[in-house]
Amino acid sequence: MTDAIMQAYLEVERAMEHYNKVLQEQVAMMRSSEASDATKLERMTHGAKAMRDSSMIYLSYAKFIAYGMPDSEEMIQDDVQG
Repeated sequence: MTDAIMQAYLEVERAMEHYNKVLQEQVAMMRSSEASDATKLERMTHGAKAMRDSSMIYLSYAKFIAYGMPDSEEMIQDDVQG
């Protein structure tokens, strides 16, 4: 596909990775805090997992589109971050 589309895909991928990392750090901080509310911790833990899972689905399809929607997945490079 075009360089612009691939670059945009990589930017989204990096942003989602960063967002998910920050969410996981928040969960870890809440777990280690004695003052943490158990209900909020549980909700944040489930929310962070849902975001991670959703991101993986979204990025999988975005990658497919970035590669021009090829006929087979074998045509998609394993490592686009090159």
